[in-house]
Amino acid sequence: MPLNNDERRLAALIATWRDRLVDDLRLFVGIPTGLDHRAGLDRMRSLLCQRLTRLGATVETIPAGSRPTWLHGSPVAGMGPPTAIARRWSPRPGATRILLSGHLDTVHDPDPDHPFRELVIAPDGRTATGPGCVDMKGGLVIACAALEALHECGMDACWSFILNSDEETGSYWSEGALRSAAREHQVGLVFEPALPDGSLVTRRPGSGQFMVEARGRSAHVGRDFASGVSAVNALAGAVLRLSEFVDLASGRIVNVGPVVGGHATNVVPDLARAWGNVRFPDAAAGEDLERMIRSVETPEISCPSIRIETSFNRPAKEATPAVMALAEAARSVAHDLGQSMTFGSTGGVCDGNILQAEGLPVIDTLGVRGGGLHTPQEWIDLSSLVDRCALTAILMARLWHSGI
Repeated sequence: MPLNNDERRLAALIATWRDRLVDDLRLFVGIPTGLDHRAGLDRMRSLLCQRLTRLGATVETIPAGSRPTWLHGSPVAGMGPPTAIARRWSPRPGATRILLSGHLDTVHDPDPDHPFRELVIAPDGRTATGPGCVDMKGGLVIACAALEALHECGMDACWSFILNSDEETGSYWSEGALRSAAREHQVGLVFEPALPDGSLVTRRPGSGQFMVEARGRSAHVGRDFASGVSAVNALAGAVLRLSEFVDLASGRIVNVGPVVGGHATNVVPDLARAWGNVRFPDAAAGEDLERMIRSVETPEISCPSIRIETSFNRPAKEATPAVMALAEAARSVAHDLGQSMTFGSTGGVCDGNILQAEGLPVIDTLGVRGGGLHTPQEWIDLSSLVDRCALTAILMARLWHSGI
């Protein structure tokens, strides 16, 4: 359907904000928010919450939940970063409750002397590079601006915006907050970057983490080799068994790495560990795969012994009828704005997996267009700031008025 008068006002307003959106992106990218940079995460969270408060939202800060200690890279002490949720309920009875979701963290090195530290705009002004410019500082820019545009046009939709700081490492600290928020809402919008052609992702696999720990018996290699039992050899055997579970045709992936074992070349190693990641197409396949991985485990009293830990915390995100209805609503808005939009799938996972596991229909690639994610070549198509901001604002306006 064609844009109505309110929607044309929204689109026209956002079209004048191109420089403002680029300035926001420059500011956001310049704040280092690697997971270990707590000061940067705190500053970014505070900045966004202040802007959302000016729109009439109330902000709740939720302490970090628990994270399995066996996960690779888990901190030895201390709490994880908190999650913030800003809520602005509409006074209109029956208004669709919309949950926006974004993550503050990036994978990039927060070192102030690192050369990839700020937004650099190309000479032609069409693209820019910078840490997190696509994943997902650009998404945070357009989500916040869309809410501000709705407010400025007097269209106070019923929304909440949840901001976590550990998506890139599995969202363990924020999982409880995400699941709780999902249960409060009717529609979920996540601002992960779009596919390169602007497509929306409607289907994602599930993901899980695992650890394999092998224990053996140490011995001096020269004097008493025969009495030793190599944990590294036992781990190698376990890893080979895990590799047999891969079935690309059915979407079952098992990847192992990193691997550690032993401490000196002249000592038979008594301890070795490997960590890994899995992908699976649906809930049943995830349950089957977890059973397969656990079948590698041996009794604790054996020597060598194999112990397995698993955490499949991101269920598969399937293209349910409700998800497809939401995606079609987004495509209709795109069409009315003169934008093309198709649907696709990806092997990646995100917080949309967790939100949808609670029954919330979610589209999770409303963010900007670009590429080079997680690399020093990460880049953004700057025109997508206006395009996707207008798409988000008008989609929210339609959902507010009439639902999916």
